[in-house]
Amino acid sequence: MAFLYSCWTDSNNHSPALFKINTGMTRMGFPCLGSWVSYGLGTETQNLPAFVVMYDTLGRGIPKGHSQNWGAGFLPGMYQGTALKPQGAAIDNLSRSPEMTDSQQRDQIDLLAKLNRRNLEQHPDEAELAARIESFELAYRMQMAAPEALDITRETPAVHKLYGLDNSKCTHFAKQCLIARRLVERGVRFVQIYSGGMENQLSWDGHNDIAGNHGGFALETDIPIAGLLADLEARGLLESTLVIWGGEFGRLPVAQKSAKPGRDHNPHAFTVWMAGAGIKGGTLYGRTDEIGHKAVVDRVSVNDLHATILHLLGIDHKRLTYRFNGRDFRLTDVAGFVIQDILA
Repeated sequence: MAFLYSCWTDSNNHSPALFKINTGMTRMGFPCLGSWVSYGLGTETQNLPAFVVMYDTLGRGIPKGHSQNWGAGFLPGMYQGTALKPQGAAIDNLSRSPEMTDSQQRDQIDLLAKLNRRNLEQHPDEAELAARIESFELAYRMQMAAPEALDITRETPAVHKLYGLDNSKCTHFAKQCLIARRLVERGVRFVQIYSGGMENQLSWDGHNDIAGNHGGFALETDIPIAGLLADLEARGLLESTLVIWGGEFGRLPVAQKSAKPGRDHNPHAFTVWMAGAGIKGGTLYGRTDEIGHKAVVDRVSVNDLHATILHLLGIDHKRLTYRFNGRDFRLTDVAGFVIQDILA
């Protein structure tokens, strides 16, 4: 693992900071990291989405900024994240109607594709239409592949225990980590898991009782993350899988007054760790001032972080561009340096 202690960002408000860490911009409407990666590398599976997102399963809501955090922005719609529902069926309308046979459904989809392609020929620049056509085909292929990929009952009791599925504190997050490993095994390019929900105490936002807040969420995530890393390594997948853990900003080194003190947002310093493909294990990079308020040594911007992630995935962040409204855009905009000291 490599720990980056000197990360900083541009905003101390949740939504713009989440947009920044996900898309490189504090404004909504830009492609996120997962979309850029699937656009740049494509997919290794034709039967599952290239980019999958999982959010809180305990009814605590989705991250502030909602689905814009995993949106494709101006990239073609096929590169947006596919969010799995936390309750009930993970993907809506995945099962074929019982009165319809496979051949009937195939004929229906072929006819629909023919009509859609005719429309696309008349409107060749309609990227959303092209993405919609592809989504129908992907949905058809997913009917067999997705239920199998999401079925963690196929795993052994030892694997369940490794991830913490026997621990009521972390069962929900453990399931998501195990599903993430199963998706990666089956060729899904990018998997993103959110811990926590929408509002303060329902996420890692300890304005009150930060010890209880962070301690509670650590209990939910610590065992599953350790299990995921151990399982990836045991299966030989860690060498080709990059695992990233972090938030949108840190917490201030001063207390907010209450019966159980909390801490406010701190965009000037926070920690991100990475493990796996191409990472130099045991690396501690950067430093804050003596009270942990500001990053002062080897400061890491979000652009630097994104440039390094893309580099580890085999992509030059300066060359991964997409022309939109007469300008070439990239995830790192016009900034970003690869952090060489954490590379193996």
